[in-house]
Amino acid sequence: MNIIMFGPPGAGKGTQAARLQEAHNIKQLSTGDMLRAEVASESTLGKTIKSIMDAGELVSDAIIIELIGSCISEPECERGFILDGFPRTVGQAEALDEMLAHMARKIEHVIVLEVNNDILVERIKSRAAESGVTRSDDNAEVLRNRLEVYETQTAPVLPYYEDHKVLRHIDGMKSIDEVTAQIEGVLANIN
Repeated sequence: MNIIMFGPPGAGKGTQAARLQEAHNIKQLSTGDMLRAEVASESTLGKTIKSIMDAGELVSDAIIIELIGSCISEPECERGFILDGFPRTVGQAEALDEMLAHMARKIEHVIVLEVNNDILVERIKSRAAESGVTRSDDNAEVLRNRLEVYETQTAPVLPYYEDHKVLRHIDGMKSIDEVTAQIEGVLANIN
């Protein structure tokens, strides 16, 4: 089972991906974590990535696809994987599909956590007030900016997956358990 999780910052993608990983024995893959691990490995690819990042540049789509391909070829991804944070553009989605096709794999489920942005901002404010701990993203202004970036840069990828008939919308405003139940329902009904 190969899944992509979409949704704006704070929608609960990480929480739900962790639950899916545990329930289905599939690997959650974060592109940021993969980049850091590859750099730490000091492999040839890791050294290339480090030099790019040290120069303050963005790692190319080709390198990210190569890295994802390497990770999903590992035994821990044999049963499937969950991508969170990738793809962010239609070009990346196309490159991912092409790479997966060469591996006789495909994305089977694209789950979008739908949330009300205004309520999401209020949740973040409440979380910061209740916990007494301020995280860098527990700021309404920062979150609104991140939500805008998601809407303008990442959300345009969704029609690509809609055209491929793998996109499923989930009400992300429900409780964590209710969102999990909705996702499990979707996964059970898609062949």
